[in-house]
Amino acid sequence: MEKESFARLIDHTNVKADAKIDEIIRLCKEAIHYGFGCVMVTPTNVKLASQILKGTPVKVGSVIGFPTGSTTPKVKAFEAKEAIKNGASELDMVINIGALKSRELDLVIDDIKGVVKASNDNIVKVIIETAYLTEKEKILACKISKKAGADYVKTSTAYCNLKGATLEDVKLLRSVVGKNMGVKASGGIRDLKTALAMIEAGADRIGTSSGVQIIKEWENLMSTTSP
Repeated sequence: MEKESFARLIDHTNVKADAKIDEIIRLCKEAIHYGFGCVMVTPTNVKLASQILKGTPVKVGSVIGFPTGSTTPKVKAFEAKEAIKNGASELDMVINIGALKSRELDLVIDDIKGVVKASNDNIVKVIIETAYLTEKEKILACKISKKAGADYVKTSTAYCNLKGATLEDVKLLRSVVGKNMGVKASGGIRDLKTALAMIEAGADRIGTSSGVQIIKEWENLMSTTSP
């Protein structure tokens, strides 16, 4: 894989509660410099990121219902519309975890469908927060996300203090959604070795706040292995 192709798989992320304006500006400039596919920011920073990235290939992504997923479907749909209006072209929404575990499946599917509809055909990734789910629940979450019309399933928010992405979860998600839906690995991916392992396991997007470190590791690796 070429460096440019690898970089485009990275969603360069800063969704910290205390993220400052200068940090978001730096995030966007790094994304342009290294050729990352997307920056992921909180809704309040979408407009700023969109202004900085206008005219570049880098997309702007916004989190929705973040980080607990417990807001109502109407609120998530409104949040999605606002994000799109402000320049987002990708939405990473958190599934209603409690509803899924309670088997309130109509609520879960309506929740996702609302964001998909509000997205106006832009990309929707459903964060299922694997650390909270049993294997059966992970499978169910994937099936519901696919049925609701989402484009990706995503492992985690990275806010859960249990664990982030695992190779086993990425393999499971890929096996359930098949080849025609995306899988995003996110949470605890801080080095090149882990990122490449996630891709090998079936991820076609990597969400990380360590994108610069990872791409620099790639550059160092290529320079040492080049003839």
